[in-house]
Amino acid sequence: MRLLLVRHGETPSNVDRLLDTAVPGPGLTRLGERQAAALPEALAGEDIDALYASTLVRTRLTAAPLAAAHGLDILVRDGIREITAGDLELLPGDSEPGERYMRTVFAWAAGDVRLRMPGGESGTEFLERYDAVVAEAAASGAATVALVSHGAAIRTWTAARALNVDVPFAAAHPLANTGVIVLDGSPSDGFKALTWAGATVAPAGEGGPAGEPLGPAGRSDGLRGPRP
Repeated sequence: MRLLLVRHGETPSNVDRLLDTAVPGPGLTRLGERQAAALPEALAGEDIDALYASTLVRTRLTAAPLAAAHGLDILVRDGIREITAGDLELLPGDSEPGERYMRTVFAWAAGDVRLRMPGGESGTEFLERYDAVVAEAAASGAATVALVSHGAAIRTWTAARALNVDVPFAAAHPLANTGVIVLDGSPSDGFKALTWAGATVAPAGEGGPAGEPLGPAGRSDGLRGPRP
């Protein structure tokens, strides 16, 4: 199965840099609407057979132009919603609360799944719910599936489940609004990331460390160092 993990378009909370994870959440900004409208052209080379979105408003609005372009229904699933911020909800994402949030989710990806977000879910709970939607998509028989989801959820799940993406890479490479990670594989055999926001992901030992994105000429894209 070819799996497209698509982050939603820009929201007012993104602009204000807030940890906003509750359902139903905000809609899109005008820029976010333009980003969503541009997705069908950006993914024109993908023959999408099934389209999923989370229970948050912003993912369904982002998925709508794709659904129209491909003649698909949007399958809404709670399992691919954003990682619950718990006690950190609506606190600044670009300061200590945001750093604590990201430290927690990447600890899950590194294997400490019993750790719990303050006032929120554990890594086990998050991965189980996200895995369930991916498994449903795989069982459907669709060759190419798009999941419109959320930045932290996508990066955490990919770091935990993609065989060629490690936690340091995922932590150092945020996914912009409507950014896409393309993977290939299955729940039983595992997944490999093919591209991360348009850059090819090299296998371990080929052109760089695990999960290093390479440009079209095989040169590093220059994305270095941790980012929030």
